[in-house]
Order: sequence, then C-alpha cells, then structure tokens
Amino acid sequence: MRLDDPWYDALASGWGELDGTGGFVPAGPPGSVPPRRGHSAADIYLEVQRSEAFQEVRRRYRRFVVPATLAFLVWYLAYVVTAITAPGLMARPVAGAVNVAMVAGLGQFLTTFLLTGAYARHARLRRDRAALDLRWDTQEMTRGIGR
Repeated sequence: MRLDDPWYDALASGWGELDGTGGFVPAGPPGSVPPRRGHSAADIYLEVQRSEAFQEVRRRYRRFVVPATLAFLVWYLAYVVTAITAPGLMARPVAGAVNVAMVAGLGQFLTTFLLTGAYARHARLRRDRAALDLRWDTQEMTRGIGR
C-alpha cells in the first residue's frame, strides 16, 4: 500500500497555477491514493479496528495500564486501611515532627508523579508511533469519501 502525506493540502496545491499551455494545473498531488468508492467512513474505521496493528496498540496499552492501576490501587488502599486500623503505627515518629503517615502520604504523591512519567514514557516509546501510523492510514482511506 502506497501512502502519501495526508497533510498535503491538495486543494491549495496547484490551485490557480497555469500548466504552460494556458490551462490550469489539475489539483491534487501526483500519484495520490484515489478515494475509495463504495466504502463509508464507518466501514473504514471498522476495518482499522479489526486490523492487527490496532489490536497491538491496544494490547500494549493494556499491558501497562492494568498492572500499574492495580498496583497503585493496592498501594493507595493499604495507606487508607493502615491509617484507619493502625493509627499508632501511622503516628510513630520517623524524624522530628515527621511521622510514618506523613512519609507514606508524601510517598503517594511521589508514586503518582513517577507513574505519570512512566506512562508518558511508555506511550512515547511503545504506542505513539504505531497510533500515528494508524491515524495516517485512516486519514488516507477516508480521504475523498465526502467528495
């Protein structure tokens, strides 16, 4: 499958320019993918959704998000349950006025920032390129449907 730049402005290119014989240059990039006839946008999106590339992007997403969400939920609930059931443990001083509850609470914030950074890194390295390629393909396939 040959793909051209989907961001190429076909309407603006060559518009109003003469071809040397006095006629206007036909609009549209040379060799562009012809619009698909007989397919609606819904058909194209279903085709993309069923594709192996789309399923791989979803698998990569789930492989990171589900374990990370469960781990953070367990960590959060452990903090809350410990604060409720063992107030003496949480009130134990660590250094000066700082106690276990304050350290664990700050750990919740630190964990949130680390998890956000890990998610952004995972998305950038494992999913963004593939998702952009899918978007590119979808734009090419839907180009010209409404024309």
